Amino acid sequence: MSCELFELTGKNALITGSSRGLGLAMARGLAAAGAHVILSATNQDLLEQRRSEFAEAGHGVSVYPFDVTEEEQVAEAVSAIEHEVGPLHVLVNNAGITRRGPLDALDPADWQEVIDINLTSVWRVSRHATRAMVERRTGKVINIASLTSFAARPTTGAYTASKGAVAALTRAMAVEWTPYNVQVNAIAPGYFATDLTAPLVADEDFTNWVKLRTPANRWGDPAELVGPAVFLASDASNFVSGQVLYVDGGWTANL
Repeated sequence: MSCELFELTGKNALITGSSRGLGLAMARGLAAAGAHVILSATNQDLLEQRRSEFAEAGHGVSVYPFDVTEEEQVAEAVSAIEHEVGPLHVLVNNAGITRRGPLDALDPADWQEVIDINLTSVWRVSRHATRAMVERRTGKVINIASLTSFAARPTTGAYTASKGAVAALTRAMAVEWTPYNVQVNAIAPGYFATDLTAPLVADEDFTNWVKLRTPANRWGDPAELVGPAVFLASDASNFVSGQVLYVDGGWTANL
């Protein structure tokens, strides 16, 4: 019975920004738990490569490339998924970027791009995806927050603002949609080693700082987000909503 709570067979899960990095890792984990995963990003060639990888592994997979900042593309993609794949049971809002620079010198276009992709797209994709979930009275939304939902570092102001708002938006969504049996939660990753963070991992001083600051004394492995993602996507979390789950090796507990 306890294992069955985490079973995702028969569930359709859309993961934005899932052609690489943490999104890809979570998609692989959801697929391994039985979900039919719907991969989405803007790079169609890379998505097709991922489709082949998932299919060769025996996983149910579909690919829908769209830009999360484009209202029409989002609406059309969600509608197509519902009609061509089937009912959407799980949404993981993972697409995100960062633009670094001091707040007083940051290009306004960079600020707006970060807010549009990291924050506004979470609202945009969710509002389309949850309409049918609300009607069916079942669904799961998982937003990807960050350590910076809790704390800040210099030159990451736009990212920090966006991820702090994602945590707040998660609570707002939970209050509105949980009465319809749609649970909304967030995962806040700590420092994870991915292709995008490779330059930071290679920076000896920065890696030493991460190890010193993190009680686990290491960078996270993307595969370590699978457990939290499966939990929040499954029936095991049916009475969990509006929460931000920090997956950070103890970072937020450390003074």
